[in-house]
Amino acid sequence: MQPQFQVTGQATYERSVQQNRVLRNTYLLLALSMLPTIAGAMLGVRMGFSFFAGSPMVSFLLFLGIAFGFMWGIERTKNSGMGVVLLLGFTFFMGLMLSRILQVALGFSNGPALITTAAGGTGAIFFVLAGIATVTKRDFSFMGKLLFIGLVVILLAALANIFFQIPALSLTISAVAVLLFSGYILYDVSRIVNGGEDNYISATLAIYLDVYNLFVHLLHLLMALTGERE
Repeated sequence: MQPQFQVTGQATYERSVQQNRVLRNTYLLLALSMLPTIAGAMLGVRMGFSFFAGSPMVSFLLFLGIAFGFMWGIERTKNSGMGVVLLLGFTFFMGLMLSRILQVALGFSNGPALITTAAGGTGAIFFVLAGIATVTKRDFSFMGKLLFIGLVVILLAALANIFFQIPALSLTISAVAVLLFSGYILYDVSRIVNGGEDNYISATLAIYLDVYNLFVHLLHLLMALTGERE
C-alpha cells in the first residue's frame, strides 16, 4: 500500500506545483498586458479616437469581429510565444477602445477622480475575489452556466440599447455587468486553482476581459451617479 500512497502523493504534489505555476504566470502576464492597454488608451485619448463615430451598429459588429478574431488567434497559438504577442496586441486594441469612455469621463470636472476611483474599485474587487478563490480553493465551476446566460442577456440588452438609447437601461446593464464580471473573476481564478485551466495565456485572456469589463461598467456607473459637469 505504501508505494500506492507515494505515487498518489507525488501526483498531487506535481499537480499543485503546476497549478501554482499557471496562476503565477497568469498574474505576471496580466500585469504585463496592462502596459499596452494603458498605452492604447493614452494614444486614443490624445488622438480623440472614437471607433463608434459612424454607424453604431456597423461599428459594434466590426468591433466584435476584430475582438473575436484576436481571441481566435490567441487560442490557436496559446502554446507558443505568438500567443503572447497576439494577446498584447489585443490588449493594445482594447486600450484604444477604452479611450472613448475615458474621454467622456475627462469631460467631467471630477473626471480624473472618477477614473482613479473606478480603477481602485476594480483592483480591490479583483484582489478580494481572487484571494477568496485562491485561499479557499473552493470549486466555483457551478457558476459557469449561470454566468454565461447572464453574459448573453447583457450582450443582447446592450445591442438593443444601441437603438433605444434608454439611460435607465444603460445603468441597469452596467450594474448587472459589475456583478456578472465580479462573478467571472471568482469563476476564472477558481478554474486555475482547481486545475480546470492549465494554459496561462488562455487564463490571462479570460481574467483580462473580466477586469476590463468590470472597470468599464464601474466607471460608467460612477459617471452617471457622481459625475460633475463643468
